[in-house]
Amino acid sequence: MEPAKKRSRLLRWIALGLLLALLAGTAVYFSTYYPATEEALAVISRPAAGITVEELPGERIAFVPEQPVAGLIFYPGGKVQYEAYAPLMEACARRGVLCVLVHMPFNLAVFSPNAAGGIQSDYPEVERWYIGGHSLGGVMAASYAAAHPEELEGLLLLAAWSTEDLRRCGLSALTVTGTEDGVLNLKKYEENLIHLPMDAVTVNIEGGNHAQFGSYGPQRGDGTAAISPEKQWEHTADAVALWIAKEN
Repeated sequence: MEPAKKRSRLLRWIALGLLLALLAGTAVYFSTYYPATEEALAVISRPAAGITVEELPGERIAFVPEQPVAGLIFYPGGKVQYEAYAPLMEACARRGVLCVLVHMPFNLAVFSPNAAGGIQSDYPEVERWYIGGHSLGGVMAASYAAAHPEELEGLLLLAAWSTEDLRRCGLSALTVTGTEDGVLNLKKYEENLIHLPMDAVTVNIEGGNHAQFGSYGPQRGDGTAAISPEKQWEHTADAVALWIAKEN
């Protein structure tokens, strides 16, 4: 075989090898995620008294209080199984907020940023709607809010920021962080606060970390929480309920 043909064949094999390695790496990346804890799954099957769970497997889970005062559509954090946020959603529902937890393809909200579309129409009894999310889910929720301000009253960001300018869209905003969060890029978070309305509310939970907004165990790079997950859910739900009450 001529040297030029040998080199061409070798290059084709190298390219094929690199492609296979890339595909294998991509498959591994999308197949690894933070699974919901047994505690989180138990909340779905055995919710608190007065809360009804309505589940469309692979699409969404709703936590419906008897007399909802508002609705919240929630996007999960990146690479986190969406059921992991069931305890937080139930805590908010116990305070009168109908919460709809949205499933994301490959556990990444970037693949379905418009997943909130149409949900409000399934709950006509709820007049005021908010959207929110954790970490990457919060960034994508902010993107949806910026594109659909007429559908919403406000935006909830848990350890997240908005890359969209929301200062003139008429929405309210609440950001909640934890003092022990080791995952949130604090520099980017602070830089992007300028995109929020002037009257945006900020809450910093003493002792809270990044992962405990959900229930999926420790997260790589996170700080050690000084409070229990239960306390972080309750503090977060209190902040959400107070924010919504002031808006109403």
